[in-house]
Amino acid sequence: MKNALALALALTLLAAPALALDAERGAVTVTAVATGLDEPWAVAPMPDGGLLVTERDGALQLIRDGRKNKVAGTPRVVARGQGGLLDITLARDFARTRTLFLTYSKRQGSGAGTALAAAELSADSRRLVNLRDLFESAPGGSGGRHFGSRVVEARDGTLFVTIGDRGDRPSAQDRSLHNGSIVRVNRDGTVPGDNPFVGVEGAQPEIWSYGHRNPQGAGLDARGTLWTAEHGAKGGDEVNRIQKGANFGWPVISYGVHYSGAKIGQGTSAPGMEQPAHYWDPSIAPSGLMVYQGNMFPEWKGDMFVGSLKFSYISRLDVSGNRVREVEQLESDETLRVRDIVEDTDGSILFVSVGNGTVYRMSR
Repeated sequence: MKNALALALALTLLAAPALALDAERGAVTVTAVATGLDEPWAVAPMPDGGLLVTERDGALQLIRDGRKNKVAGTPRVVARGQGGLLDITLARDFARTRTLFLTYSKRQGSGAGTALAAAELSADSRRLVNLRDLFESAPGGSGGRHFGSRVVEARDGTLFVTIGDRGDRPSAQDRSLHNGSIVRVNRDGTVPGDNPFVGVEGAQPEIWSYGHRNPQGAGLDARGTLWTAEHGAKGGDEVNRIQKGANFGWPVISYGVHYSGAKIGQGTSAPGMEQPAHYWDPSIAPSGLMVYQGNMFPEWKGDMFVGSLKFSYISRLDVSGNRVREVEQLESDETLRVRDIVEDTDGSILFVSVGNGTVYRMSR
């Protein structure tokens, strides 16, 4: 019976019809490559053409040739609220080392915190081996909100991890916690000596930038600059160009307001606090960010793509220096609550629809 079900699923995936999504510069083909996923959060393309997909309840699925297989050996997660097994990124040398990085919500007493783990995928791709935590946020919240949780490998091999304010707004300005920060660690979990707050009394040495609300999108551009997409409150979702040691202002400044309509902090600007490169009002609930660098869509090279959980589209943004502006909304029945978006090795674009439980490919 199990074999029959697996065969049926494989045939369904292999026979998935190609659909057209109307883009500003012509139709784009959209194909379902993995269906029937349970709250998928992130996708990572493998060099051999397979895909690894995280599901928030703690499962890691391998998709290859239209077949879905669960990978054993994932960390124990607290799948509560917005927490669970979240991002996945393959190391740049994955083809040689089989190393990958995962973020997840890890139990901390009665609460949970954002953790970063590394592991190797076994040669047969059935299990994770040598699973180890590289970083765990200082305990700073018992709720199930705002884990952030993207992991990005920088050009120098260090790892950036985004962490939300855990629903505790003032903590994003408290450098004794990791709440509301982007942290940077070495691949072995140690702290790089050139991090901006190393040796600063009362500050967590892993912090690279702070004053963030809930960054659920992060990616590098062609120059290696880190960009994030961050949830605001009611209005004020942001795209930020991340800078070493910078304070991005939450909750002192914001272009949004509290859900009651009350003003946040002291307005939209303050000395020593960074302005967003772009903001959305109303909020789109951004999740997943990719700066396109491929050749399949040459007209999009250098553009930024951000998924919308609220309005169910993919935002295409023009990037000019430090300024960003939305130039197109890619929308179809398939872009239902887009959680992640990444570039595949062939230049096609993969995106995760949590609303459809599906990973789609945009190609030409």
